[in-house]
Amino acid sequence: MKTVSKEELKKLYDKDFPLWAEINLALLKEKAYELVDWENLLEEIEDMARRHLDSAVSYLAVILEHLYKWDNFRNLAGGDTAGMGWIRSVNTARGRVLALLDIYPSLRSKVPAELESAWKIAKRELESWLINNNYDPQDFHIPEECPYTYEQAMTRDLRKELKV
Repeated sequence: MKTVSKEELKKLYDKDFPLWAEINLALLKEKAYELVDWENLLEEIEDMARRHLDSAVSYLAVILEHLYKWDNFRNLAGGDTAGMGWIRSVNTARGRVLALLDIYPSLRSKVPAELESAWKIAKRELESWLINNNYDPQDFHIPEECPYTYEQAMTRDLRKELKV
């Protein structure tokens, strides 16, 4: 393996990430800890630890977005059976959140605490959806704070609310 200085290794992080990772791995295996690019390595570990939480928050945002559409925009979507896709989407996203919680139990306490973060994502998606459907989001007064609890997001059964 090519030998690089600590400074060269830090530069390599931005230039050739796979090579940077390979060299740091080799240094760790050799216990050459003084040569490891600790700053970037610790940042990467932190990012890895957050990746699955970010996925769960993303799915939670989909749930919140589609619950809100169900509650507020079915009339725009076309009547009593409108929003069936939203129901499917909510159920699929819930399944994915639950799967992540099964695989990574430490997320069980973290995901509910991210409700407001998920709502910010959902709110942006709602605004984009309205704009893409030729509506002005300002006309709809989407709340800044999430109108749902985590429990509502994860358990509310929209199928029971269908008017068929």
